[in-house]
Amino acid sequence: MEDERLRIEAAQGDPRHFAVLYEEHFERVYAYVVRRVCDRSDAQDITADVFQQALANLKKFEWRGAPFAAWLYRIAANAIADHFQRRARQSASPPPEASASDEGLDEVERRAMLFRSVERLPPDQRRVIVMRFAEEKSIREIAQALGRSEGAVKQLQWRGLQSLRAQMIHG
Repeated sequence: MEDERLRIEAAQGDPRHFAVLYEEHFERVYAYVVRRVCDRSDAQDITADVFQQALANLKKFEWRGAPFAAWLYRIAANAIADHFQRRARQSASPPPEASASDEGLDEVERRAMLFRSVERLPPDQRRVIVMRFAEEKSIREIAQALGRSEGAVKQLQWRGLQSLRAQMIHG
């Protein structure tokens, strides 16, 4: 985690160092995008936009202990939502990818709202939720990484999910 922070700070100081972050996270972000838009060409364009936006806004990024990937996923979720909104405006019918996939425009918007909600969680809960669901780590791995007991991690996960559920229901 400290190594990642140093890489981010280096890139904030000199944008040429952003290439390391790009290479480190490209495959994960592309996989995230392509699963949601179901079109390789659109996924490539959106992924390029994600990294372009990340580079353009890197100076604004504040290290809060959450992985850099969480910030990239939030940018990607917003870019996907924008993509589907543009598509919806261009034609009266939903885009073929949205109607053919399990995740249509509503699902993308719900995910974008979820990413924004995760950002509002208390830092410990946010860290556990991101590690568990974005990074797909086990409870044991999270406990070891955070120096907490597995029970404490389960409790933080439960509280985080309860908070997210309440935010999603109440807007």
